[in-house]
Amino acid sequence: MALLTFKGAIRQVTGSCYLLEANGCRVLLECGMTQGYRRDEAQNRNHFDFMPEDLDAVVISHAHLDHSGLLPKLVAEGYTGPIYMTPGTAALLELMLSDAASLQERDSDWENKWRKRAGKPLVEPLYTQADTDAALALRKPSDYGQETIVAEGISVIFHEAGHILGSAIVEIILHEAHDLTRKLVFSGDLGNSCSPFLRPPAYREEADLLLLESTYGDRDHRNLDETLAEFQEILDAAWASGGNVLIPSFAVGRTQDLLYYLGQFYQAGTLKQQAVFLDSPMAIAATEIYDRFHQDFKPSEKSLIEGQHKGDLKHWLPILKCTPTTEESIAINRIAGGAIIIAGSGMCNGGRIVHHFKHNLWRDDCHVILPGFQAKGTLGRRLVDGEKNIRVVHQSLAVKAHLHTLGGFSAHAGQSQLIEWLGHFKRSPEIYLIHGELEKSQTLAQAIKDQLGWNATIPELNEQIAF
Repeated sequence: MALLTFKGAIRQVTGSCYLLEANGCRVLLECGMTQGYRRDEAQNRNHFDFMPEDLDAVVISHAHLDHSGLLPKLVAEGYTGPIYMTPGTAALLELMLSDAASLQERDSDWENKWRKRAGKPLVEPLYTQADTDAALALRKPSDYGQETIVAEGISVIFHEAGHILGSAIVEIILHEAHDLTRKLVFSGDLGNSCSPFLRPPAYREEADLLLLESTYGDRDHRNLDETLAEFQEILDAAWASGGNVLIPSFAVGRTQDLLYYLGQFYQAGTLKQQAVFLDSPMAIAATEIYDRFHQDFKPSEKSLIEGQHKGDLKHWLPILKCTPTTEESIAINRIAGGAIIIAGSGMCNGGRIVHHFKHNLWRDDCHVILPGFQAKGTLGRRLVDGEKNIRVVHQSLAVKAHLHTLGGFSAHAGQSQLIEWLGHFKRSPEIYLIHGELEKSQTLAQAIKDQLGWNATIPELNEQIAF
């Protein structure tokens, strides 16, 4: 008998974490940060409610912080074993965890300045670069389709998930007596099949237990052609009005997709703006990693970019200007119009995008494009919900810019894609819906029942099941 405990991303999108106990071993599937409201993010400081040193292995589906962001903390609290992932994830993980550690250290230094003046106790960063380096030293890359033994009687196979570079559907095989096996399949974050670079999610046909994400379980994304047409119209309108276009974007995945589509417009001669600024050191580094792994792209995009464009996005979009330094970022704010500025963070809760908001959001000729999911409690969600006055960088700003949401760029599968992927199983596994706000998971569960006749359960936090 195996036991699975739901430790995170239950009835919410972030904080992925699941504890598998089987064959006398303990394997942690995911170790993600909780993101969103300040009270939710405070949970990241809690000690793990299991003993990290007792784990035999950790398995990570992909590099996004809501799936991997607490790995340095896990190591700081005693874990010393291997961390399994794909090669693409291993490359991106170094970038993302190091950036997160730097942010943790900067934030604690800033907070401690006023704490000293107020006579309050000082705070420690969630983790340090040293913790991150220790976690990165434990990486064990495993190629797609390769079965890897991660603990006694437990093996893992990664399959393409199509979400970001290196993202994986995780198939865990439990080997038991008399050559019997049981399978747990974790969807990870299933990608939107219209991703310009990545192959679509691989189908699976057998599982005893399935953990299925439900981020967009309540709806489908807009058709990609319609989304691109609207994207072009927004850019045209911004050019006509003379304002800038601000695009808060996730550094990994979303940014590279946007650069590809902007390159398409440029190659077709329809991009009127003369400068695209990539104002995110992490996104710049992530783009270089994507370029390095371009052999893993879809054959069509791989051949297109490899042709006359030297295999990288900078040659595909020649007007791209990368601004890694603070000085270069500040200089962008002297540009009153005619520029496209892509900056982090994707949910507008920090990073350089808030500084560009300070200089542009109050202008009625500015256009803001929100190309992805905005979690509850984030500044991005407040903008989507229509707030007319917000506070950023210690200033109150009137929101006069034109706001646009472009859901067609989502890196997540929509409801129909989730059900279509699920329908390839030969028989119904025991299905648990995770990684979704409760109402979205409930809607997906009903759709699965209506269309496939299968039951899906929405677990409780810390619920334990045997299978």
